Amino acid sequence: MKISMYQASAPRFVHTLRNLSTILDKAEAYAEAKKIDPAVPGSLRLIADMFPLARQVQIACDTAKGAVARLAGVEIPKHEDTEKTIPELKARIAKTLDFIQSVPAAKIDGSEEREVLLKMRGQDVKLAGLQYLLAQAWPNFYFHVTTAYNILRANGVELGKRDFIGNV
Repeated sequence: MKISMYQASAPRFVHTLRNLSTILDKAEAYAEAKKIDPAVPGSLRLIADMFPLARQVQIACDTAKGAVARLAGVEIPKHEDTEKTIPELKARIAKTLDFIQSVPAAKIDGSEEREVLLKMRGQDVKLAGLQYLLAQAWPNFYFHVTTAYNILRANGVELGKRDFIGNV
């Protein structure tokens, strides 16, 4: 069985972003139950020199929408990075999901060799679509989703592997 570039990208991003949104629901419920100021969860960090939860979610969304847009050859939607609270982060995820789901499979399929140009550490880096998806987009996306999960888990939100993986 052959897997298409669309199948390997957009639906996978959608699935994991939905799981992240559900994880944020649990974080919001936890914060409410513990009477934690709504501004606090978005500023939580795993360690001092890492980005806080809000930035982890923003980067995960940026990576997903950027990958889909680059593979499809369409403009990447711009989102302001102003989200601080869990409801704002969930709205960011929802906007990202709306964009990803608006891109037809036909725009992404066949993009294995499409040139993707990235700026990395001030340098232009050119990658073929498949290499970009597998070696750059996926690892970066999962890193930030996993870090968001770990920030919440380390701060007492009851989460498990099923929350991260979801229903497959």
